[in-house]
Amino acid sequence: MAATQINPTRMELNRLKKKLATATKGHKLLKDKRDELMRQFMDLVRENMALRLKVEKGIADANTNFVVAKAGMSGEILHEALMAPKQATYIEAGKKNIMSVNVPTFETSTRTADPNDIYSYGYAFTSGDLDGAVKSLADVLPDMIELAAKEKACQLMAVEIEKTRRRVNALEHVIIPEAQENIRYISMKLSENERSTQTRLLKVQDMLLEDKYKYSEKLQ
Repeated sequence: MAATQINPTRMELNRLKKKLATATKGHKLLKDKRDELMRQFMDLVRENMALRLKVEKGIADANTNFVVAKAGMSGEILHEALMAPKQATYIEAGKKNIMSVNVPTFETSTRTADPNDIYSYGYAFTSGDLDGAVKSLADVLPDMIELAAKEKACQLMAVEIEKTRRRVNALEHVIIPEAQENIRYISMKLSENERSTQTRLLKVQDMLLEDKYKYSEKLQ
């Protein structure tokens, strides 16, 4: 169908051959990119799953400690103890390029380097279970931030894989076959024109020879 819409000329044939060579090269490069993206994506998904299980366990442990602490303390004392946090966490966002995909990275830092500088209350009226709950949340926070970065990276890479897959399919099933079909069509038309031209030349040659022969007979 597309072949009937093109001009069967040598210039068009050369253009299509260059287009086919470029499309074939691009198809190979995109397939390699898709395969490498899939490999890195699967590695990232496995890391993400392991980290998610770790975070969920840490949050579950912290919730258990908070439930136990709440059972041994009054609600007012618990609320007062946690009302003004002592430590502060700062997050610096960045990005990392993975196969032309910019995935986010997060660097964390705390206001003070002392790991025990997380308790904003005195120990006189609070239980040890509250200390364990606060420590559990402080320990799981870096993993939660890393998990957020990995999950966003998985989403971005999944989008890029889908885009690359569509491009590979378009080249493989549409652009390359269409270019090959057009090249065959033009080659066939050029061959037909060449045979037609040769036939006309032979016919003209026969006519000239015939006229020459008749002219020779008249002279005799």
